[in-house]
Amino acid sequence: MAKTILIVDDEKRILSLLKAYLEQQGFGVITASNGKEALFIARHEKPDLIILDIMMPELDGFEFMRQHHKERETPIILLTAKVEEDDKVLGLELGADDYVAKPFSPRELTSRVRAVLRRTGQSLPQTEILRIAGITLDRESHLVTADEKVLDLTPSEFDLLAALMSAPGRTFSRLELLDQIQDTSFIGYARTIDVHIKNLRAKLEDDPRQPRYIETVYGVGYRFSVR
Repeated sequence: MAKTILIVDDEKRILSLLKAYLEQQGFGVITASNGKEALFIARHEKPDLIILDIMMPELDGFEFMRQHHKERETPIILLTAKVEEDDKVLGLELGADDYVAKPFSPRELTSRVRAVLRRTGQSLPQTEILRIAGITLDRESHLVTADEKVLDLTPSEFDLLAALMSAPGRTFSRLELLDQIQDTSFIGYARTIDVHIKNLRAKLEDDPRQPRYIETVYGVGYRFSVR
């Protein structure tokens, strides 16, 4: 079941941009243009995470958090043009989980959303054993077999394959895949993912130059084939 994100901002352009991008990434999205409206929506819709602007009419982001947290604890990412240290400290003290300054990259914000959901235990439940086209991946034992042959994968290769197999046919961007792996010591995320995918194909595919399982979607990323 898709996670629901409530976006609260009085700028229509930002609401439209984030709504379209997050929905494209598989999230359910609801929006509000001021703090009072957001309180009502949050109370009745119970979103899994809130992206919250600070400077808004009627009820600002800080007061929204004071009132909302009396009723329910929801992960919150503050989205604001204010970058003063005192504002950041106050936001964190009021229960914000992350802080993103405008202008921002929708792709980076989406990565922050996924990270906060994982950190707060809101990640989607994961099937322990995945079986697709002769490939079996067991999360608990950390074991992968291809046509009953055990593959010797590194932790990063295992995490990449698990992410791709969890949504066969869906194209993952390199940034999304980077967010899934344990290797955080990298120079340039695109090269990091490409190298891991190359090594994974060498272990998984009969002919890595003509991959059967892990397809490249040029200009976007990679997907697990459902052919």
